[in-house]
Amino acid sequence: LAWSRMPGPLRRDKKETSPVSLTTFDPAEIEKRMRASLEALKRELAGLRTGRASAHLLDPVQVTVYGSRMPLNQVATVTVPEPRMISVQVWDKSNVSAVEKGIRESNLGVNPIIDGTTLRLPIPAPTAERRQELAKQAHKYAENHRVAVRNVRREAMELLKKLEKDGKIGEDEHHKNSAKVQDLTDKLVKEIDQTLAAKDAEIQKV
Repeated sequence: LAWSRMPGPLRRDKKETSPVSLTTFDPAEIEKRMRASLEALKRELAGLRTGRASAHLLDPVQVTVYGSRMPLNQVATVTVPEPRMISVQVWDKSNVSAVEKGIRESNLGVNPIIDGTTLRLPIPAPTAERRQELAKQAHKYAENHRVAVRNVRREAMELLKKLEKDGKIGEDEHHKNSAKVQDLTDKLVKEIDQTLAAKDAEIQKV
């Protein structure tokens, strides 16, 4: 039946499979799980340095202050005043050097310039080779999340088969709900593709 076919293999990826199995057929829950993969992809792509400044670039930075390690955004305000410049306004002047150290140790490839309690981070344009690496990584992220969406699809389809086998739904309802699952899958995979295409364009933009 046409509604049950998917392009390409439906690979099982244990890391991406939903942690809790579906027990009842709920399209809203299925879409929620699929959309979680899209949101995770957006976060991962935001962390790829493309030459365009993004406050999310500093999300992984940890700073040692007051005797403990904490995220940068708990000791400073991060803004993007220019397309290739990140500004970090440190709240406590005594923490400036610790913030600078945390940024340098994060291996993000940026060199902070200190100006009072503000650190300016120029973002260099990536080389052609680096752009290729970024594009490859972006495509890898997208494929991982396509697999995750298809894993949710597979789980939903298996649940519908079981419900029909157990006599809880009829064949017509099985086919109707399978079509809903397929529509959700196509919708989310398309959104993943669109998100990747936008990131690709950003990577290649000089």
